[in-house]
Amino acid sequence: MKIAIIVPMEIEAEYYRNNFHSGKKEMFGSTVFEHFSVNENDVYIGLSGIGKVQAAMNLASLLACQKIDQVFLTGSAGSMDPSVHKEDVILVNSFAYHDAHNTNAGDYVEGQVPGQPARFMLDSAQRADFAKYLVDNGVEFHEGLVVTGDSFISSQKQKEKIKHDFPDALGVEMEGAAFAQVARQFDVPFVALRAISDNGDESAEEDFDVFVKRVGAKAATLISDYIEKMK
Repeated sequence: MKIAIIVPMEIEAEYYRNNFHSGKKEMFGSTVFEHFSVNENDVYIGLSGIGKVQAAMNLASLLACQKIDQVFLTGSAGSMDPSVHKEDVILVNSFAYHDAHNTNAGDYVEGQVPGQPARFMLDSAQRADFAKYLVDNGVEFHEGLVVTGDSFISSQKQKEKIKHDFPDALGVEMEGAAFAQVARQFDVPFVALRAISDNGDESAEEDFDVFVKRVGAKAATLISDYIEKMK
């Protein structure tokens, strides 16, 4: 099986290198992917960069060249719900764009890009298997909607606007919906695990710097362990 693990930031990618060894590097498009053999699976670990365009471009470059069987996204997010706290993890079941406003352009809902679904649902058998792994190993996690946009959310005003449009959103970040859109176009199962680094308010910038390393390591440890145990 060929598995891709995508992370937005170098600080998040380094934790996978601590778990997987003896890899080689391959260039796909403008992105270097490190290629490892883990439990007889081919694992490609790539750094997408930050934001929707970087995310879509770099995942598409890989999927256009390799027949990938499953894509994992990991990394950090800001909390959008009082029940979701720093260092919690969200197993995403859907993504939407919080900065797509097309309701005046036709029969679209908030967050929907014309020609695309209102929400990108993550409901594959692979995701269900990963959820079972989390449950079986006693890992507490949230399940729900995470919203994506090209801005780092760091004020209560920004947060309240998003929450008004997406009252069920649990988290906010800058790449996930773009990854989900590309994975859908290529018909590749997509599993996303986001760990909370901040509350998406005025404390976000300070909290992000403190917690991003910690939550990046947490998410990487879970996915690395899962892949090492895959049959």
